[in-house]
Amino acid sequence: MKTKQLGNSDLEVSVVGLGCMMFGSMCDEATSTSVIMTALEEGVNFFDTADIYGAPPGTSEKYVGNALGTKRKDIILTTKFGAQAGGQGGSAEGGGTRDYIMSHVEESLSNLGTDYLDLYQYHFPDVDTPAEETLRALEDLIQQGKVRYIGCSNMSSTQLQEALSAAENAGTSKYVSAQNWYSLLTRNMVDNLLPITEKENISIIPYFPLESGLLTGKYRKGQEDPEGSRLAAWGGAFKTDEKMDKVEALINYAESIGHSMLDIAIAGLTNRPYVATVIAGVTKPEQLCQNVAAGNVELTTEQLSEIDRICAT
Repeated sequence: MKTKQLGNSDLEVSVVGLGCMMFGSMCDEATSTSVIMTALEEGVNFFDTADIYGAPPGTSEKYVGNALGTKRKDIILTTKFGAQAGGQGGSAEGGGTRDYIMSHVEESLSNLGTDYLDLYQYHFPDVDTPAEETLRALEDLIQQGKVRYIGCSNMSSTQLQEALSAAENAGTSKYVSAQNWYSLLTRNMVDNLLPITEKENISIIPYFPLESGLLTGKYRKGQEDPEGSRLAAWGGAFKTDEKMDKVEALINYAESIGHSMLDIAIAGLTNRPYVATVIAGVTKPEQLCQNVAAGNVELTTEQLSEIDRICAT
């Protein structure tokens, strides 16, 4: 598994990571453990969870901690704070405040069975809390040895710039990564956030890189979604006529260059210099193996340009 440096940190992360959002909801503990063990065998070293994942919230963290055990030292472990529970997205009330951060980090450390996090990510920005308050609290966690680096998620370009300025003024650590929805079909991040992240050497960590399965090649225009699939449940947020037209074009192009849809969906991101690691939630070990194989695919500059052309139409 290829690795990349995560932003300005000294963390070397596998270009395909393991998204643990499904653990404790769509995956029971035995299945979650099987996926985690497969990830370790495949050379995946970036494990991404959050304090709201699972039912009840925190279950995903517990499953990850239980499965890793002594192998925790061999991987890059990250969790997130500050999101509203219930899967609706958005910030928790007071999610960026010092009190919230200090209480939730202790709960996450306990759930994960560790005394430190390699990366602690601000899940959704709390617009009612000054960026400096959040950053000072996170800096204290770094100084205490409970957190090595910090990252942000779901920030707009304006919010990220405000956070960078606040860190500069307060003399605190800056975010080394930005985790946002980014795929071949959801690309607004490229125009909005990328100019700032590239200038500041902040790595992008795409989530929903497969658009909840839409970019796996299993879903075709005019066909019913498989019963019980994530896309069948969440399709409204992902599946549109415009996107399905692009999916068909991408499938045809992938076949013309000897690759699968999954190959170019993941490699179309991992081959970008600003992307450090791509996280996709999986429910089966074999899905993870397929993602890892796709992450090792090398695409030429011309192929990436053609993918961009198809997706921009």
